[in-house]
Amino acid sequence: MFDFSSFIDLPLTFAYLLAFVILLYVLLDGFDLGIGIIFPFAPSDRCRHKMMNSIAPFWDGNETWLVFGGMLFFAAFPLAYAIILPNFYIPIILMLLGLIFRGAAFEFRFKSKTKTEQKIWDCSFHLGSLCATFFQGVMLGSFIQGSENSWFGSFSFSVGIALVFGYSLLGSAWLIMKTDGRTQNWARGAALYVMIFVSFGMMLVSFWTPLLEDKILVRWFSDPNIFYLAPVCLMAILTMLLLTRALIQKKEKQPFFLAILLFVLCYVGIAASIYPYILPYKISFTQAAAAGTSLSFLLVGVVFILPVILFYTAFSYRVFRGKTSHHKMY
Repeated sequence: MFDFSSFIDLPLTFAYLLAFVILLYVLLDGFDLGIGIIFPFAPSDRCRHKMMNSIAPFWDGNETWLVFGGMLFFAAFPLAYAIILPNFYIPIILMLLGLIFRGAAFEFRFKSKTKTEQKIWDCSFHLGSLCATFFQGVMLGSFIQGSENSWFGSFSFSVGIALVFGYSLLGSAWLIMKTDGRTQNWARGAALYVMIFVSFGMMLVSFWTPLLEDKILVRWFSDPNIFYLAPVCLMAILTMLLLTRALIQKKEKQPFFLAILLFVLCYVGIAASIYPYILPYKISFTQAAAAGTSLSFLLVGVVFILPVILFYTAFSYRVFRGKTSHHKMY
């Protein structure tokens, strides 16, 4: 069996690949989950039709990254997978039920023949999106604390709520870019409103996280680390200000890309806090990695599969670019 470990740092390579895949899932599925969260607050059925149509070509493809990330985690870091997964059985099941319920609601809403049926599926779409998002945040909060801790805690729930507002911001910004007229104006107002809670959630989690673990406190506030990591915080603050200005100035594309940048900066902050651990704060990604021959075999598959998924994703967004109408797409 071939082995690339003599000239490639395979554990580090797969740690970067896993981080990249998770980030893509958060960004891509984040905006369509966010649309589901704000869905019932839209001013009219016509607006809701536009909202659904804006994500119809993308939503199921976006969830490919969740499956790919789970596969990558299982194959590349089996020790961490075996330890972390049992602690997250309940939130994972609830998240998956939310995604399944949301997917069913998405499909059946287009086939509903009465207003009552449509309202039932509208409610299902909203609750499924809300449930999936909240429990993703709960798992993230529990992971930051250390997976041996219970996922049922104040910090985990706070991160879950913060992620709900974060995804709502992404969804609102997506609608500003993809819709026009009344829907766009409403989405812009929703984004400005959500920004207040996003700002508060970011500050709360940012101040709370270093208090959870001494290693995080040392990582962020020791010399010289503080000089390397402080720009991340400053860039996040600047991005929030630029995003608010873009919303006030009624820009169409800037809010979405600035919202993405804000998520990326938050992601970098989390990665900087827990590095090099894949099981905070006990096991590093090197200790949890599979054997070199296994990772080498997996790398060959990833080299072929990842570009295909990236190309398909980019191609679908290219084909369905432009504004969305309210006419049925199914």
